[in-house]
Amino acid sequence: MAIQHTGRYGIWSAGLRSEDPARRGELVEAAAELEELGFDTVWLGGSTTVRHAVPLIEATSRLTVATGIQSIWRYEAADTAAEYAALEAAHPGRFLLGLGVSHAQLTDRYRRPYAAMVAYLDALDAAGVPAERRVLAALGPRMLRLSRDRAAGAHPYLVTPEHTAEARETLGAGPLLAPELKVVLEADPTRARATARAHLSFYLDLPNYTNTFLRLGFTDSDLSDGGSDRLIDAVYAWGDEDRVRARVDEFHAAGADQVALQVLDEGTTGDALPRESWRRLAALLD
Repeated sequence: MAIQHTGRYGIWSAGLRSEDPARRGELVEAAAELEELGFDTVWLGGSTTVRHAVPLIEATSRLTVATGIQSIWRYEAADTAAEYAALEAAHPGRFLLGLGVSHAQLTDRYRRPYAAMVAYLDALDAAGVPAERRVLAALGPRMLRLSRDRAAGAHPYLVTPEHTAEARETLGAGPLLAPELKVVLEADPTRARATARAHLSFYLDLPNYTNTFLRLGFTDSDLSDGGSDRLIDAVYAWGDEDRVRARVDEFHAAGADQVALQVLDEGTTGDALPRESWRRLAALLD
């Protein structure tokens, strides 16, 4: 199965997803700068959809824009297919559809997630959305196999290099593997871990992630009190430029084709874009 070119480094950002017309100028300027900095893909974080990619694609010339991820409960397959077709007609080859089953705590529609994803992919097939233009937010073995068989690959979120190695073994050599990795450009361990821990607290209430951590060998004590240092150090790349670069390299060495980097700045809230940190990150990835 031919897959879309995504490059080795992407940026994952919920702040780049907005329908507020007042933010359009800020978003397109940021996307254009990310392309100029050399990033290959922008992953629009949160429960996003095809239309959120349009202004960023229009503002750039080669950047791939992906949803990271679109919840299958929130957007109907027929609507997704229609939006995809319109975007593909206007800007061929620039969009990658990332799909996921989200979490039971975040929707009252959650039911048999694996079967629901299969049905959603069936509907996309029938509507003409190519398998090679979609990826799945896969964590466990069954969803990873589905990513291999019914999509271009997988976009796992909040994982370790060990998970990446296991995912690559499941996917095999061909499919795309683009794990998300959170980055804190802070050399002081106390401050870096505090920033990471504040961000991680939300995810420790979601069994899809905590069950994955337990499968990877972490214990219940690692998941308490905001997460142990061991857990923080495994799922966040924090430190100076050299340390962060080494952590990114670990994911590539484990089998990642691309690492989707989510930069966290101390005190950053809401939709603020960490543009200076993106510049620092681009410099260390040269």
